[in-house]
Amino acid sequence: MFKKGLLGILAVLASPFSIVEVYANDILNDGKVGEVRRVPGDNEFKVCADSNNMPYSNDKGEGFENKIAELLAADMGKELSYQYWFDRFGYLRNTLNAWRCDYLIGTNTTYDAVDTTKPYYRAGHVFIYRKDSGLNISDFKSEDLRKVEIGLKDKSPVAVALNDHDLMANARPYRIQRDLTESPGKLVQDVIDGVVDVAIEWGPIGGYYAKQSGVDLVVVPVPEYEQVKQTGKTYWNISAGVRKREAERRDEIEAVIMRNKDKILKILDDYGIPHSEPVFGSNLDGYKRHKN
Repeated sequence: MFKKGLLGILAVLASPFSIVEVYANDILNDGKVGEVRRVPGDNEFKVCADSNNMPYSNDKGEGFENKIAELLAADMGKELSYQYWFDRFGYLRNTLNAWRCDYLIGTNTTYDAVDTTKPYYRAGHVFIYRKDSGLNISDFKSEDLRKVEIGLKDKSPVAVALNDHDLMANARPYRIQRDLTESPGKLVQDVIDGVVDVAIEWGPIGGYYAKQSGVDLVVVPVPEYEQVKQTGKTYWNISAGVRKREAERRDEIEAVIMRNKDKILKILDDYGIPHSEPVFGSNLDGYKRHKN
């Protein structure tokens, strides 16, 4: 007890946080003894987000998840703020699990590292090509795919489908972790510039940058591909997320999302984000967690 209090005081001397916050943290969060952490305020809606990851978010509030966050905060009558961090390795450890923020606006429904709400939309991959290319591509069996160079992120699930259809020789891999000096829309831009003939991109990114380009591009949803291997699954349900063991916070944000779902889908449409209703075809869709 003495050590805990002493360490708490020492922590206060080295930080701008109050002693009340230190002790509250010890009691509520099961953190390390004396560790200083932020304690969420009652009127606070603090979101974890990337400062430069359009179309999801940026520090100017221009992403579609920024807009969804604004909608949810307004409904709850809370003050919106952000903790920005580049969405790479260590993102969750340095944001949500470090108590620097309390909500993820969009995450895979079956992401086990967080507690997720019921899904509010479903996203998948898309084929993108120039309309003036004359190509006609609707699925992995399309003959035109055998004639072209296909750009895709390395280790993307769609690589399974390409391999199963003997199309890997046509593939041009892009680094899954992009150079932060380049736009997330580089793959779409390379289609426009003729660097590759077809892109297979994650739908929210592909749809947004295709719409933003002003070029006549064809955006075709990639058919679900999980009949051969689950690692080739191309669609995922999307939920909001909170820290584990925060059922009350999860249920609150879930209720707000569900009563604002039409407005959220309108935001997705405004940004050109392809979306569909969540389905529960397997455990990877959150079948056990959220079907009912």
